[in-house]
Amino acid sequence: MSHPILNDTQAKMTKAVEHTLREFDTIHTGKATPAMVESVMVDAYGSQMRLRDCAAISTPDARLIQIQPWDAALVKSVEKGIQMANLGFNPIIDGKIIRIPLPDMSRERRLEFVKTANRLAEEGRVHVRNVRRDVLETAKKAKLPEDEAKRLEKDIQAATDKAIKDINEHLAHKEKELLNV
Repeated sequence: MSHPILNDTQAKMTKAVEHTLREFDTIHTGKATPAMVESVMVDAYGSQMRLRDCAAISTPDARLIQIQPWDAALVKSVEKGIQMANLGFNPIIDGKIIRIPLPDMSRERRLEFVKTANRLAEEGRVHVRNVRRDVLETAKKAKLPEDEAKRLEKDIQAATDKAIKDINEHLAHKEKELLNV
């Protein structure tokens, strides 16, 4: 029988792992993906919008990101937003389309990205452990029978271990991907 506290814990830990994986997607490995730029903030219609909310983002090949704003008037704003995001990209305006060629990555740049991936993974692990701490406090306040409390604590630890293992596996995969020339 699964406990509602355990179900809630697993859902929160899954969200933490998914967030960490989305963060990993923003680290570019020399292969273009829309995730690299989709969260860039663009000044559109007098407010800040994410790039994915105001443009179509595609990758016609492995070394190029292509952005086509839905409103041609936003081309300059998109270019400025990409430059302000400080991603190391140099956007090129080609009529109503913005092209971003990805630079070749040096060994130092790859190692820098590995450090970033490790930092993001640690943030994810810390978040998972914080969820565990908060849930254990909630469980103590719930005044459950002792045997049920012990079982719940063991299940919460198992869920924590699984979430951290998932993050570590994805980190290892990302590091391999980053260091692969």
